[in-house]
Amino acid sequence: MKEVVVAVDPGREKCGIAVVHKDKGVLYKAIVDTAELAQTVRAAMQDYAAGVVALGAGTSSKKAGAMISAANKTIQIALVDEYRTTEAARRRYWQENPPGGLKRFIPVSMLAPPVPVDDYAAVIIAEKYLSQRQAAANIL
Repeated sequence: MKEVVVAVDPGREKCGIAVVHKDKGVLYKAIVDTAELAQTVRAAMQDYAAGVVALGAGTSSKKAGAMISAANKTIQIALVDEYRTTEAARRRYWQENPPGGLKRFIPVSMLAPPVPVDDYAAVIIAEKYLSQRQAAANIL
């Protein structure tokens, strides 16, 4: 199993990208314009010696997958179900950035993060991919 995965939460205008190591956790996360996705993924694959791209299988996944493949034909792409990744990304955001002031008394499920959470969604996609691969390895 590959140790490092580049994950992408594809969107029409912007995409979340994360590099996650199976043991060390998140190495890098960012939000990039969709037009810059292929170059960013290629650079992350090289910089972190990643073995696979875990691509969220949402509405924009076909276009994002085509862009990534066109930039580098040898990149291995694995589609990952992104059901509820945005909700999980919001929860993760608030875990890492607890609300302050009076907002700390409001349940985080009722709060909207002040910034886009596409990068956190990419982290969730990477974690889903790695856990699915680990589960498959345990069965064999």
